Amino acid sequence: MKFLGIDLGWSSGASGLCCLDWQDDRLELIDLRREDATEAILAWVDTCVASDESGVIAVDAPTLIPNATGMRLCDRLTHKYFGRYHAGSYPANLGLPFATRTVAFGLSLEAKGFHHAPVIEPRQPGRHQIEVFPHPAIVYLFGLEQILKYKKGKLAERRPELARLRQLIGDRLPTLEPALNVGDRLPSDIPLKGLALKALEDQLDSLICAYVAAHWWYWGLERNVALGNLAEGYIIVPKAPILESGSTLSHR
Repeated sequence: MKFLGIDLGWSSGASGLCCLDWQDDRLELIDLRREDATEAILAWVDTCVASDESGVIAVDAPTLIPNATGMRLCDRLTHKYFGRYHAGSYPANLGLPFATRTVAFGLSLEAKGFHHAPVIEPRQPGRHQIEVFPHPAIVYLFGLEQILKYKKGKLAERRPELARLRQLIGDRLPTLEPALNVGDRLPSDIPLKGLALKALEDQLDSLICAYVAAHWWYWGLERNVALGNLAEGYIIVPKAPILESGSTLSHR
């Protein structure tokens, strides 16, 4: 069973890619990279998951956008439940420039047999894709009070935040269930220049996406929430403490 994370470049630019493999009841990090062209990303998917193999692909991009204007239900729900952590998602509608690319990417995965899975039977074989959002996942998985602000701001401010994310991945994910063994595959240095820092950011985001894919497959709705639904668009988020005493928020 493979779990792929794709931090998709919404309009253009490189995408972070991560592949995890389920081996001996734990996850192994087997690939972490970036690719520019959509064709290269889809070829990488084929390399990681054979046509007769099971896998879950988690994409950080709106691959289902039914609304012509405004904001999807799932985007509104991220602001409602994760706004206090500064983890509300960017709104998506068909009028925005990135919509053609992100929706087409989801359809390309569908053509490869990876069907959307806002509901899943845990630990069963199959080929699925889900939309995810790293910021609230990071808040939940690592018990943070707010997001790590490694995406915006001055380089001197972003570098320590990205360093903290890398350390949390290496220290905490091996202790969770399912456990992830990152081995020596995490980059050891935090770049000093902006373009190189962005490259590392994309890769670490893709790793979080891949882990959420595995977490969804392993636990289903027991320890995750599905914000939204198949008809209106959805985002899978590991269940956060603020949600544990209330509804699972699975709008089917």
